[in-house]
Amino acid sequence: MKSPSRFPLSVAESIEKYGIITDEAVYFDRIEGKLLKEKTRYRLIDLFAGAGGLTLGFTEKFGHIFQPIWANDFDEDAAATYNSNFGNHCTIGEITHFVKNKKLEIPEADVVIGGPPCQGFSLLNKKRKDDSRRALWRPFLEVVRASGAQVFVMENVPQLLGSDEHRDIIRAAKSAGFKITSAKLCAADYGVAQVRFRGFIIGCKFADPQTVFAPKKTHYNPKNGMSDWLFDKEYICRINPWRTVRDQIFELSEPEGTEITKAKAPMNLHFGRKPTPISVKRYKAIPKEGMNRFDLQRRAPELVPGCWIRKTSGGTDLFGRLWWDRPAFTIRTEFFKPEKGRYLHPSQHRPITHREAARLQSFPDSFRFIGSKIEIAKQIGNAVPPLLAARVADSVYALLKMRDDR
Repeated sequence: MKSPSRFPLSVAESIEKYGIITDEAVYFDRIEGKLLKEKTRYRLIDLFAGAGGLTLGFTEKFGHIFQPIWANDFDEDAAATYNSNFGNHCTIGEITHFVKNKKLEIPEADVVIGGPPCQGFSLLNKKRKDDSRRALWRPFLEVVRASGAQVFVMENVPQLLGSDEHRDIIRAAKSAGFKITSAKLCAADYGVAQVRFRGFIIGCKFADPQTVFAPKKTHYNPKNGMSDWLFDKEYICRINPWRTVRDQIFELSEPEGTEITKAKAPMNLHFGRKPTPISVKRYKAIPKEGMNRFDLQRRAPELVPGCWIRKTSGGTDLFGRLWWDRPAFTIRTEFFKPEKGRYLHPSQHRPITHREAARLQSFPDSFRFIGSKIEIAKQIGNAVPPLLAARVADSVYALLKMRDDR
C-alpha cells in the first residue's frame, strides 16, 4: 500500500478508512503513547527468554501493551534477570521437561514469542545436522498449542531460514492451523546501533501475517542512499541514518575499576579489565578506527600470535577497532575479548565494557542484569535487541488488533 500523503492516521482511523492497520498507524500510536492508554493487555509468553530482550520490546518501556504472564529459560542467572525486570514468573528448567512431563499448566496467552537456541544453525555448526538444539522448536509449538495463542513469533539466526528445519517448522505450524511468513531483519534498520541480522518466523491462525509482517525501516544505511520515508507530526520526513557507536557510548566517561559495582547506572556495569602488558602493546599498535589483526601484523608483527599469522583469510573483524560513526558489528557473548571480534573501543586502548555492549544492544541503562560478569555478558550477547523486538511487536499488535476490531 502506498503511504498516505499526510501524517498517518491513527490505528482506529486506519481500520475505518482502509479496513486494515497500516505500519505507519501502529508506529504513530506507539510513539504518541496511544497504545498504552488502551485497556486491552495482550497476554505474552516468552520461551528461551534469556534476559528478556524480546519481551522488553513488547512492553510499556518500549511503548507497547503486551503483558508478560509466563516465561522459561534453563539458565538461573538469565531467569533472575528476567524476573527482576518483568515480574516473578520466569520458570527455570528445560522446556522439553515441562512439556513432556506436563508438570506445569501452561497459562492462556494471545502470543508466544521466543528464540530456541541458535547454535545448531550457526555457521560454525551448519554441517552438524544431528545437533539436538535444532529440534527445540517442537516444544515451542507445543506451548503455542497448549496456551491457545493465535499468534507466535520465533526468532533465530538467519541461517534457519530456508533450511530443512525451517520447512519442517512451516509444515508443523500449518498442520496446526497457522498461516506463516518469515523475514530476515537487520537491527540497524530499526534504530539499533549494531549491524546484527536475525531471522523471524511469524504464525497467525486468523489472518495471513504477510499482510503486516514487513516492519517499515526507521533507519537506513547512509552508504546506500535513502529509499524510504518516515512520518513526523507536522510533515513527511526522510528516515534517519543508522545509529552509530558515537550515538550510544560517546558521553560515557572512562571505565572505573574491574568489577560490577553498586553504583548507579550506567557506571555499575561500566568497568574495565586487567589486560596483560602484551595486550596493551597490541591495543596501542593499532590506534586508528577500523584497524584489525591484519594491521597489527603489518605494523607490529612481533606482537602477533602465530595462529593469527597462519590464518591468512577470514576474520577481518578479529582484534578490530570500532568506528565512532558507524554501527557496531554483532555483539556476541565474549565482547570483552578483542581476539573474538571487533570489540576495541574506537579511541581508548581497551575493549568495550558491559555497559557499552548493553547500549549497543539497545538496552536502557535502567534494565537490571543479575549474575557474574561472565553471565551478564552472555545475557547481553544472546539477547534480541529490544528496539528490533519493538518493531516486530508492532506487527503482532496489528494482527491482534485486526482480529479484535472485526
